[in-house]
Amino acid sequence: MRISAKGRYALAVMVQMAENYGNGEYIAVVNISRNLGISKIYLEQIFSLLKKSGLLNSVKGTQGGYHLARRPRMITASDILSAVEISLFEETKGSTSDKAIEIEKSIRLLVFDVLDNKIKETLVGITLEDLVSAMEKHKEDDKNMFYI
Repeated sequence: MRISAKGRYALAVMVQMAENYGNGEYIAVVNISRNLGISKIYLEQIFSLLKKSGLLNSVKGTQGGYHLARRPRMITASDILSAVEISLFEETKGSTSDKAIEIEKSIRLLVFDVLDNKIKETLVGITLEDLVSAMEKHKEDDKNMFYI
């Protein structure tokens, strides 16, 4: 499966937003851009899509920025990718001509439908809270790493 840069960046942005969720502050795009090393202009497009999908709230002005619209445990990887990856959840197009409908049906039933369902099931089962927990575990692992 190939997820675009937009999808990968959206996941990273939302993990960063979830990490700071508890402090109640709104985070400016420029801060996220600096922290993640991603172009501010590109991130603004992603933030716009995430806001439009109801995953983020925003406030304008000098103290403005973005904040998660729901608790991290209520936002899934599926929610995030659905907001920015328009073609990821489209139905797979047919593989054969109208002359081989039975082949097309068997491929769709045993391959594409199964893959689509497993991908959706997996992405719905991963929350932002899960991603933040995994990130924190990796931070701890890095602290315990000794270099010679």
